[in-house]
Amino acid sequence: MATAAARLRAAGVPDPARDARLLLAHAASIDAARVTLIAPEEIAPEIAERFEHLVALRAIRVPVSHLLGERAFYGRPFKVSRDVLDPRPETESLIEAALSAPFDMVLDLGTGSGCILVTLLAERAAARGVGVDLSEAACLQASANAVLHGVDDRAHFVQSDWFGAVAGRYDLIVSNPPYLAQSEMADVAPEVARHEPAMALTDGADGLTAYRVLAEQAQGYLTADGRLLAEIGWKQGPEVAGLFRAEGWADVMILPDLDGRDRVVQARNPA
Repeated sequence: MATAAARLRAAGVPDPARDARLLLAHAASIDAARVTLIAPEEIAPEIAERFEHLVALRAIRVPVSHLLGERAFYGRPFKVSRDVLDPRPETESLIEAALSAPFDMVLDLGTGSGCILVTLLAERAAARGVGVDLSEAACLQASANAVLHGVDDRAHFVQSDWFGAVAGRYDLIVSNPPYLAQSEMADVAPEVARHEPAMALTDGADGLTAYRVLAEQAQGYLTADGRLLAEIGWKQGPEVAGLFRAEGWADVMILPDLDGRDRVVQARNPA
């Protein structure tokens, strides 16, 4: 494990010791907390071979989540692949804001892995929801996660370009849209740039395209007292809030993440 960590460190991998531990646990099919218990033992050749393969992939910056096949979000494991954006801890701020008020019907735009919609339905047993994504592969991944967490009877996934195939009204609309400007993509970590879908990261322009769509169209899909919550880049707060205020939204505010950075725009239907 020490040798693997040194190899990962030389490859520029952040937190190489943690990754080596996770990969060894995965290779040995044990919980990561038990790795120290097997440390004095001789590792079986097949485990050593699997571990070597995983370390080699991590050294070329394949994400740990893709090697393990899942990533934790809001206390639950979500299956992931290169077809969807990995769930991020900062997105849990959006979950907390959504759960702060009641909702029965929720629309998740750009659902990806389905982590937002599935989590909200798992936390609210009476709620139902629709997840939308332009990617068919993402819709399939989200469906699988809905089955994994037992909410598939209350979740429906639709391939759509934003509101194109959406019908009805919802008392909560949520979204983690692509918000990186094209100019920011050069600074994105290799794990993200090479292994996560570009369409989930950037609009190929100024990073605000999705918020313009939401600000202009989402009111027509909300109930009279419905809410909208969308994740934003930490520098985008003033611009995104301005877009919503310009379209007449009520109670527009920017909510912080656990690090105190701007992370979620919240707005209400003025109807």
